[in-house]
Amino acid sequence: MIRVAPSRGGPGRPSFARRVLDLLLGRAMTLGLAVGALLMGLATFVVLSGGSPFGPTKPGQVVAIMLVGATFLLLLMVSLTARLVRMWAERRRGAAASRLHVRLVMLFSVVAVVPALLVAVFAAVFFNLGIQAWFSDRVRDTLEASLVASRAYLDEHRNTIRADALAMAADLNRAGRLLDENQFAFAQILATHTALRGLTDSVVFEPVLNRVVSHAGLTTAAVLDPLPAWAMEVARGGEVAVLPGESEEGRVRALVALDIGPGLMLLIGRPLDPGVIEHMRRTELAFQQYDQLDRNRSGLQITFVMIFILAALLVLMAAVLIGLVIANQIARPLSRLIVAAERVRSGDLTVRVAEGGPDDEVGTLSRAFNRMTNQLAAQRSELMEAYRQIDERRRFTETVLSGVSAGVVGVDAEGRVNLPNRRASELLGLDLDEALGQKLEAVAPEFAPLLAQALAQPLAQPERTRTAEIRIGPASERRTLLAQIGAETQNGRVNGFVLTFDDITELLSAQRKAAWADVARRIAHEIKNPLTPIQLSAERLKRRYLKQITNDPETFVACTDTIVRQVGDIGRMVDEFSAFARMPQPVIRPEPLDQVAREALVLQQNAHHAIRFETRIPEGVPRTPCDRRLIGQALTNLLANAADAVAMRIQADEAEGRAPVPGLILLSVEPGEETVTLAVEDNGLGLPQGEERERLTEPYVTHKPKGTGLGLAIVKKIMEDHGGRLLLTEREAAGGLPVPGARAALVLPRRSAAEASGPEIVGKSTEMQQHGA
Repeated sequence: MIRVAPSRGGPGRPSFARRVLDLLLGRAMTLGLAVGALLMGLATFVVLSGGSPFGPTKPGQVVAIMLVGATFLLLLMVSLTARLVRMWAERRRGAAASRLHVRLVMLFSVVAVVPALLVAVFAAVFFNLGIQAWFSDRVRDTLEASLVASRAYLDEHRNTIRADALAMAADLNRAGRLLDENQFAFAQILATHTALRGLTDSVVFEPVLNRVVSHAGLTTAAVLDPLPAWAMEVARGGEVAVLPGESEEGRVRALVALDIGPGLMLLIGRPLDPGVIEHMRRTELAFQQYDQLDRNRSGLQITFVMIFILAALLVLMAAVLIGLVIANQIARPLSRLIVAAERVRSGDLTVRVAEGGPDDEVGTLSRAFNRMTNQLAAQRSELMEAYRQIDERRRFTETVLSGVSAGVVGVDAEGRVNLPNRRASELLGLDLDEALGQKLEAVAPEFAPLLAQALAQPLAQPERTRTAEIRIGPASERRTLLAQIGAETQNGRVNGFVLTFDDITELLSAQRKAAWADVARRIAHEIKNPLTPIQLSAERLKRRYLKQITNDPETFVACTDTIVRQVGDIGRMVDEFSAFARMPQPVIRPEPLDQVAREALVLQQNAHHAIRFETRIPEGVPRTPCDRRLIGQALTNLLANAADAVAMRIQADEAEGRAPVPGLILLSVEPGEETVTLAVEDNGLGLPQGEERERLTEPYVTHKPKGTGLGLAIVKKIMEDHGGRLLLTEREAAGGLPVPGARAALVLPRRSAAEASGPEIVGKSTEMQQHGA
């Protein structure tokens, strides 16, 4: 018995993920997360209310609130997602109370979302207004104006020193000749310019080694400190390079190239007001602080908005989880009943549900459900036992049918195949198991007349059995089946038919051969005895009375010769009858078939010079167990028949006025994995059509003017004694299309029982031959 319990864990020990999921879906865990979320929202507002008007005084508090809130939010989302997925799965299954479950969840969600959104919107608007009151645009404009003024002062000094540098460079270039003739006078000019322009120092130096050539003012060093490379490049390009960062030293400097001397440069410096520099520094610091606060304002706004959103989500998910728990408590008993009913529908009658209290309506329904499943389980056990007995009988019937040699096919009342055995498929050359449910007349049309007779017989005689001989297969391999069909009745009503059939082809052939053999022995005995006296008498009349006849002796000679010749023909015919009636048993031993084929071909080549003979005999043909003499005889008969067919075709062409095609006979040896084939192909008249082709191997059936009809019968008997086959087919071209002519093939097995027990068979054959002699 299987109970549908509240626990949803599978059999055996649950996995770690399953235990975690059950923990998150537990009622206590869900309520704990919901209460924790509500407390977390309350703690958020408490912490924020103790800070400055712009938010918490310590950034760590905001980070801690966000981390704790995110943790609660993540747990709530996992629990909520798991419950929603379960609810969605129940809804997809059509579980009872699933719609009520969804409506309750939607109601709690709306109740939680609307207040949370209103609080979040009002809090965001109020906080934004407070921030804008503390950060005024007029303060920003004032700070920016002060910063611009201080920077303008520094730019004015830089422009002034740039103009002074250009003017001094022009004057020094005009007095450049004094640098070589009177350096003291050059230094006086440099000092005069320095004093007039209010500069702190002026230096003319050689830039490669930074060596001072002339100086004035406060500079006394013979070698300057290295200057920035970019300033040197600007000066060499003919521009004035104003060096930045001089405000930290209380002065500003400029660098310009001179046209006197090899690459000389002029470096001048001017002092700045320390009060102005200090004011500029304070202005920039105040602006940076203001800008930092402005940026913090955006961050604080985003932080508070995120906190408000987090708190709203916590409250919302807590409310949704509580709604899910309540809805689950309402819908769980009905859902268990639905799940149990589905399992019963799928065939599991061992399922049971928890019955609950005695005063609970759902408990009453559960008890009724359990009683119903008990009754169904008992009834199914009885049905399964009956089905088991029927199945055993069916298997027994199939075993019996598979062991019989005849084909058996069960057919229903409408003529559809429903129970064939394996032998039936083998006899028909079809897979009847794949034809189950199909009409018998569509699967095997040869049985349609017999089935129609069975269907048309009166109901008063349903037990009457219909019998018929059915011929199936292609013309070259036609077989005869003896079929019987009987009706299967119950209470006077036909429920179906049983069709049985067996292959009687060999039986009929053996009967016909036995009958013809007996006829042949009687004919040979009755006709052969008077032939010798008739022949001797005709020869004696010719010798005795030929000289005495003077009137028309030629007619006398012709008549006696005709008698002797016809007696010889009759004797040869009798010999063939005798050979057919007493075919010797083959002496089986490994023989070279290629040599046997060439020997038989030589005899026919010498007898038919007008026909072209070709061979297709590969090298290394394996030795095959056979009777060399009998196989040679069979091959000789086939070659003779081919030559006669070619001659008859040539005569027909000449009689109809057509140009005869030269005769051709092809002898081939085709070794295979299990058989070796000796084939004779010709371009003669070909094989007859219809039933005449099927009767070609029967005794005394011939289409030649002087044939006895025993050649192919003897060949077939020889092949049957060897365990092989005789195949008569149309001649085919290289592309598989039929062409005029015929193909006769002797198919011999490469290994046979005769080969395994050769000496015994040889002994028996010799004994039988001696007995026959």
